[in-house]
Amino acid sequence: MSTTTTDVVHIVAYPFSTAGHIIPLLDLTHHLLTRGVNVTVLVTPNNVHLLQPYLSAHPSSLKHFVLPAPEIILPPPPPQKRLSLHIRALRDLHYPILLKWFKSHPNPPVAIISDFFLSWTQHLASELAVPHVVFSPSGAFGMSVAFSMCRDPPKNDDPEDIDFKVSLPKIPNSPIYPWWQIAPHYKIGKEDDTDLEFFRNTMLANLASWGFVFNSFAELERVYLDHMKKELGNDRVWAVGPVLAPEDDLVGAATRGGASSMPCHQLMTWLDSRQDNSIVYVCFGSRAVLTSKQLEVLRAALECSGVHFILCARGPEGEDDQEQGFEDRVEGRGLVIKGWAPQVAILNHRAVGAFLTHCGWNSVLEGLVAGVVMLTWPMGAEQFTNASLLVEQLGVGIRAGEGTQNIPDYKELAQLLVSSIDGTRPQSVRAKEMSDAALGAVKGGSSDKDLDDLVKQFGDIKKI
Repeated sequence: MSTTTTDVVHIVAYPFSTAGHIIPLLDLTHHLLTRGVNVTVLVTPNNVHLLQPYLSAHPSSLKHFVLPAPEIILPPPPPQKRLSLHIRALRDLHYPILLKWFKSHPNPPVAIISDFFLSWTQHLASELAVPHVVFSPSGAFGMSVAFSMCRDPPKNDDPEDIDFKVSLPKIPNSPIYPWWQIAPHYKIGKEDDTDLEFFRNTMLANLASWGFVFNSFAELERVYLDHMKKELGNDRVWAVGPVLAPEDDLVGAATRGGASSMPCHQLMTWLDSRQDNSIVYVCFGSRAVLTSKQLEVLRAALECSGVHFILCARGPEGEDDQEQGFEDRVEGRGLVIKGWAPQVAILNHRAVGAFLTHCGWNSVLEGLVAGVVMLTWPMGAEQFTNASLLVEQLGVGIRAGEGTQNIPDYKELAQLLVSSIDGTRPQSVRAKEMSDAALGAVKGGSSDKDLDDLVKQFGDIKKI
């Protein structure tokens, strides 16, 4: 008996429109498509290009619906309010469009899976009488901290005391943070702030969702995944990661996040000429901008250390002269990449042995899969939590710095760079063990089983 279009499970996937959020959900979409699920991805015009490789691989089962982008607010709001205002603008613009689209669709989706910043889609799902599933491109530890701080925002009676300790005893391992590491949108100020309150309510609204999908794996965050099940009051929590680029297309995925100053094949040729585990890869993500002081220390350490390296980091405007002088002095042993770095391809190359990272969750997972030692220098948000996971709990990381508050001495950082690739540190062994666990999870292990169960649950919804 043939299968009709209406027999196939159809869901809608709605990523938040920044590279660090949209790419993991698109990779998850790929895995759902390979398991026979039809998916419609909601996307704004500036991100349509990211869909092209997936559309080519799944021409009949993947569709996309282009939604208008919100107008740019001028003058730009303060940094701590931009996210809340953008989320509100997406909701106000997209909610009526999606409601109309769903109601007129000949085979409407049986579920909505959306980024945790788009929790207003939970209300849309309720109006449409379909389940809402949250996708978290962050880990369960970071999400546990976010929920705790949104529910009970930390308060410091003396904001000048930046070392004031914030304790979260209800979370496993009872994490403690100094005040300066707390993101602004979690802090209670002297006056009520409707935008910050909107953000906190946005995050907490995710707790009312039908289920939660994490880009993580049980062997990495089991205790926090169990905690999230308690938070949600059910077992509909799936850890399906690491959802990374397909192994056979590491180079093809190299430019999907943006343009690079160096073609990937040229970079791979340079790495091919290096010895195994001899390169330190330094990258602070696609959004972080280092201060002049941070960049000065980083360059001095790389120059002083004598290690071979790849550097991808943005500094303040007007740093071109200093950067050119640095590149000239390290010519032959260091490469400087401007723009987007083909990070997965770099990390998985045999020549790379260590990774100095800002500890964004995508970078954490990519470093774990590659089995490299990670030197942690978190800059903000949940990155301090991720660094703690790598260093204190997993034993694969070594602290290098912390934001602008703890900038290392360049000579000490240079020594750390050298020792990170000499193979004598216990973190090297632990990194290889975690790599095996990560790959095992997605090759018939816990994440594969969770993904199969998620698809089964979607199928059961379809039958109702």
